[in-house]
Amino acid sequence: MANLKYYDVILKPVVTEKSMNAMAEKKYTFSVHPEATKAQVKEAVEKMFAGTKVASVNTMNLDGKSKRRGVTTGKTAKTKKAIVQLTAESAEIEIFSGL
Repeated sequence: MANLKYYDVILKPVVTEKSMNAMAEKKYTFSVHPEATKAQVKEAVEKMFAGTKVASVNTMNLDGKSKRRGVTTGKTAKTKKAIVQLTAESAEIEIFSGL
């Protein structure tokens, strides 16, 4: 288990059509550190974004894709995504408001 601080857990927001549609239900998608737990993701969101209260966190591990460059083959890095569900009385996350 990694000794992660809350500001190291969330790497970047995931901005796709599907994740933007889920924002209507107060679900936000983030790319997170591969060793982060659900509890660490919840703590990070509540500390980084004032006024937010997390109801649940769903995480998924994504394997790297196989890539070729001529004869040489390799894989891209593994990633981890987290979908964070906020409570009804929670404040909106501001970084998504301008998108």
